[in-house]
Amino acid sequence: MLSTYGHPQYAYVPPAELRAGATRRYAVVVVGAGPVGLAAAIDLAQRGTPVLLLDDDDTVSVGSRGICYAKRALEVLDRLGVGDGCVAKGVSWNVGRTFFRDDEVYNFQLLSQPDHKRPGMINLQQYYLEEFLVKRAQELPLVDLRWKNRVVAVCQSDDRVTLQVETPDGVYALETDWLIAADGARSSLRRMLNLEVEGKVFMDRFLIADVVMKADFPAERWFWFDPPFHRGQSVLLHRQPDNVWRIDFQLGWQADPEEEKKPEHVIPRIKAMLGDDRQFDLEWVSVYTFQCRRMRDFRHRRVLFVGDAAHQVSPFGARGANSGIQDADNLIWKLKLVLDGTAPETLLDSYAEERELAADENLMNSTRSTEFITPGSSASLTFRNAVLSLAGRYPFARALVNSGRLSVPSVLEGSSLNTPDSECFRGEMIPGAPMDDAPLREAGHELWLLDAVRDRFMLLCYVDTPAAVDATTLAALAPLGAAPVAVEVVLVAARDGVAPGGLRVLEDSAGRYAERYDARNGTAYLVRPDQHVSARWRTIDSERVLAALARAIGRV
Repeated sequence: MLSTYGHPQYAYVPPAELRAGATRRYAVVVVGAGPVGLAAAIDLAQRGTPVLLLDDDDTVSVGSRGICYAKRALEVLDRLGVGDGCVAKGVSWNVGRTFFRDDEVYNFQLLSQPDHKRPGMINLQQYYLEEFLVKRAQELPLVDLRWKNRVVAVCQSDDRVTLQVETPDGVYALETDWLIAADGARSSLRRMLNLEVEGKVFMDRFLIADVVMKADFPAERWFWFDPPFHRGQSVLLHRQPDNVWRIDFQLGWQADPEEEKKPEHVIPRIKAMLGDDRQFDLEWVSVYTFQCRRMRDFRHRRVLFVGDAAHQVSPFGARGANSGIQDADNLIWKLKLVLDGTAPETLLDSYAEERELAADENLMNSTRSTEFITPGSSASLTFRNAVLSLAGRYPFARALVNSGRLSVPSVLEGSSLNTPDSECFRGEMIPGAPMDDAPLREAGHELWLLDAVRDRFMLLCYVDTPAAVDATTLAALAPLGAAPVAVEVVLVAARDGVAPGGLRVLEDSAGRYAERYDARNGTAYLVRPDQHVSARWRTIDSERVLAALARAIGRV
């Protein structure tokens, strides 16, 4: 048991299938009520699709596990209705510092630009995130969340997936059109379907020690290479809520995991780091190894793998839960269109295409970080230490320091759903890029761009003033009413005003939208429900917009 957190115990309810003795069919079943599975289920329900969520436990995760949630994940959590709670409870931070022996040699700012709603990162124990998500799921009548329901068999045919589910009252069967596998790194669904993950397991071990203590250290990420209190190894320090501090000690491959978890071994390490006078209590201890692996294909007919079930990375860079939440964000809007008959089933292939690309990017960055932190040879160690020695004085060496390239969203530049640019633009908001946020005003009230976009297709049209929108422009927008998928047209204006035709107006009062989107009068952006840029133009043309929409939903 933890001293700072009491785990909720959720009630098991006998399933209707056991009472009725009949097999029911569901549109979507999600297996695994961790952060990724909960995110997928909530997103589906918010889009109006009933979803069955199965979990073999009756509480949230034990131990703090994942703790770092990046800006992009927070923006997704905003749309799921839990972002405010996570940020209020979490520890926000933007600064990371790297030390070599006794000296600071490198530091970075995660969020160097002003005017963003969310910080670069928050630290929050995973059990809090899961608790917030469970509460949100319980608020949604379209989520059927079943605890103590363990999938023990799965098979699929051309038009359905059949599951056998074990409960305290017996085993029942159910069918589903689509199955989302979010059951973690040791995925039983993956094993039942005889699927494998491929990649690299690193020959090193780290000790996680969560300690409760009062300390005035700033809310920053501190990473040490070869510190005086843990010679020859590395150490990582993070602050969490409730006066809990996460300390990771590198141990080496030869360390005995069971011995290293014993208090008589853990406490001296912490005292060497903090000093004998610092009072602390052990909250949670674990020893872990890490790997960089993924499934070859994230889609297997009617089974869609997300999160750690699909890919696993080392913890350096906070790429696990963050990428998993983005998996769900990428998948669910596409699955909704397929369920509604608006898009072909092949649209789901683009989930695999885009998120496999993102996984490869995460694996590459995570592998590079791990190889820098845990050099595999004496030559690699000599190179790394030379880089660290030079980094305090020379900028070129700082660029080579790698204590964990932190999670950033992937730019899906090569996606088949993008419409390539046909005109010149500056900046980073290329087709496939995740949208940058910006402060705006609507009817005199402040709001954020991403809150305005939410989770639907939107055409953002930039104008100098709304009143200047003429009949020709309105006529060009009219055919969008017959688009294959609903798209909201919104004006972003340099100055406030009333637009003809009742169009919604967002005032770019600080000029950040124009700056970040290289927008001038007439510029239009088509954005996807997962807030990625789909296409952009310098002038509005309904035929081009309709073609881009068709491409974005897999009809081309």
